[in-house]
Amino acid sequence: MVVRNNRSPIFQDFEKARALINILKQSSQLHHTATLAFVIMPDHVHWLMQLVSSQSLQNVVKVVKSKATIQIGQPIWQAGYYDHAIRKEDDIQNIARYIVANAVRAGLVTRVGDYSHWDAIWL
Repeated sequence: MVVRNNRSPIFQDFEKARALINILKQSSQLHHTATLAFVIMPDHVHWLMQLVSSQSLQNVVKVVKSKATIQIGQPIWQAGYYDHAIRKEDDIQNIARYIVANAVRAGLVTRVGDYSHWDAIWL
């Protein structure tokens, strides 16, 4: 999870949320990551991905945060991020479902399909 600076809801702005989504997709297109699922919340992002290159997690997150800051045109991130390694026995699809359902749990929508800023490979 990457958190917005001061937890202000910058990603309530549709264009800013879509810009971040495009940056996550670029990471996959550049073969740095394989994005499995994500949800852009108003003040943070949950991103379930697999590293597929020699890039470190730290570097991938740094690049995504840097590109988003440049594209949005203002400092937007808190220092650091929260990560969780998934073990082989973990059910990745259930983790992805949990991630994309964050908008429902936060009360932003009543159905996942009503929220615009998420995706998962299992659609």
